[in-house]
Amino acid sequence: MHYESHKTIVDELKSRVDTMKASLDYEKKAAERDELQEAMNDADFWNSPEKAQVTIGRFKLIKAQIDPLEKALEMYEDALVGLELAREAEDAELLEETDEQLHQVELAMNKVELQSLLSGKHDHRNCYVTISSGEGGTEADDWASILDRMYLYYWEQSGFKPEELNRVQGTEAGVSTVEYHVKGPFAFGNMNCERGTHRLARVSPFNSQGKRQTSFATVDVTPEFDESELVIPDGDLQIDYFARSSGPGGQNVNKVASAVRMTHIPTGIQVVASTFRDQPQNKRQAMQVLMAKLEEIEERRREAEVEEASGGKLEDAGTMGTQIRSYVFYDNRVKDHRTGHEVGNPQTVLD
Repeated sequence: MHYESHKTIVDELKSRVDTMKASLDYEKKAAERDELQEAMNDADFWNSPEKAQVTIGRFKLIKAQIDPLEKALEMYEDALVGLELAREAEDAELLEETDEQLHQVELAMNKVELQSLLSGKHDHRNCYVTISSGEGGTEADDWASILDRMYLYYWEQSGFKPEELNRVQGTEAGVSTVEYHVKGPFAFGNMNCERGTHRLARVSPFNSQGKRQTSFATVDVTPEFDESELVIPDGDLQIDYFARSSGPGGQNVNKVASAVRMTHIPTGIQVVASTFRDQPQNKRQAMQVLMAKLEEIEERRREAEVEEASGGKLEDAGTMGTQIRSYVFYDNRVKDHRTGHEVGNPQTVLD
């Protein structure tokens, strides 16, 4: 059996791990995380709620930054042990298992290195994702459902945990709108680049004449904020409760007014939460989503002030209403309008 090729892979992985440990200032952050954990376990921790929230926020940020690296490091060390055992026992089967371990370490390091590029203020947070059909009628509803499936598959493969908050089916097919709460380290950082308008151009299966048709769907992504970070006056809220069917009929119909529609009167923003059977849970969920959207508005206001003061224009490639990507089936290409980059085979991208 040949171990030289494995040694080369191991040395390369060690170099990547060491580089990321230095880049993330791992030792210092690990020590700070442990100190924060100890402080959070103190009996007097909640005597100052405001200070406690700052501590919790910092703890969550550090964990999101270094936990993936620690997981990769643990996998790397396990692979080293397996490789040494395979070498000593001259065990081909164990060596094959070690090959797979090393491959998984490579994948984990790819994720760590990508995550290190996400340095935005809110990139480490969970997020809310809303997919809505735009112009194009039934074709647009179908397009929204295709994007829905694409993101669900991406989240599953990437280890994120989506929780559906609300879904409105299309008139004839697909979905009109669907909203998710996506949980996982750097969920917002990973999804923020998807914000904007997605354009589909294809021969529509809903057109009996087989004509080409263009349709649109929008994707909105907002970070999840802690409840303590925002305060909304009661007078600014209108809350409506209504029953929402959760099935085709019979006992599956939700006869209790547990769904919540929350309207922020000054901005007109509406949020619907209907996932839970329990009204207070839906209300709490709606409030979290609403606060995230209001914080997003405040962020844009601050950006506008900076733009005005500097005399320059901030990049808005990811904002709602901006066409970010076209999926053109009859030309067999996908184009990102922000970078100009194109790839072939749209179906592969969507799958």
